[in-house]
Amino acid sequence: MSATHYREKLAQRIAAVGSRLCVGIDPRPELSGGVDAVPEFLKRVVGETWEYAAAFKPNMAYFEAMGLRGIEILQEMLAGMPDEVPVILDAKRSDIGETQKYYAKSYFENWNVDAVTLNPFLGYDSIEPFLDWEGKGIYLLAVTSNPGSQDFQRQKLADGRFVFELVQELGKRACQEGRATDVGYVVGLTNASEEVLDRIIDSPLLIPGLGAQGGDLASLQGRNRTAPDVVNVSRGITYKDMDKSFAEKAKEWAGQLAV
Repeated sequence: MSATHYREKLAQRIAAVGSRLCVGIDPRPELSGGVDAVPEFLKRVVGETWEYAAAFKPNMAYFEAMGLRGIEILQEMLAGMPDEVPVILDAKRSDIGETQKYYAKSYFENWNVDAVTLNPFLGYDSIEPFLDWEGKGIYLLAVTSNPGSQDFQRQKLADGRFVFELVQELGKRACQEGRATDVGYVVGLTNASEEVLDRIIDSPLLIPGLGAQGGDLASLQGRNRTAPDVVNVSRGITYKDMDKSFAEKAKEWAGQLAV
């Protein structure tokens, strides 16, 4: 059965692999044998982990840091990704609507990724250019995994709501308007307190903070969520326990994130 919506494609992939594992791709040339060695390194990572991955999440910053060659490497890698595994481009873009229109064209049309992360700080009109893409998804930053999420995202307003709940209102509005793109949220495990999780709506979540950042999977238990959530692991697969293969590490993490 082919999926017409991003969340359907993601849900089907999670069911197929029996896990919520999202394999983060953050290439570090200094740990991978230099820039020239990165393409082969990434080919191995993708080739060994795809059968355990509910999704892949390349992080734009790591590719941009390699200059023009890094962008070429990203494009080459995306062209070779397995069709059945959704790709979430971690770009965290935020700009006025006209500029966002070109970001959307770049990611969804030129690179044909399945979803992209966005910073919602500029408001609804800044995410609108991403909302009319059939079969695509966006993840709005709601509660990120860094300590600074307390500065804004987890602050309470006078009416008792958290700021991240205002972010969720953008997704609710898109749904009410019948927009084509599915909207989910980034919620970091390290800051996913019970109070936070009780207020997170049942939409697809991209969950970083597991592994190197020290997040606790137990915080997700018993939430009765039906939306397809994925939990990202980056360094725990690519740059840790190097005596093990990428496949071995992905299999272990997939087991921990079994559904």
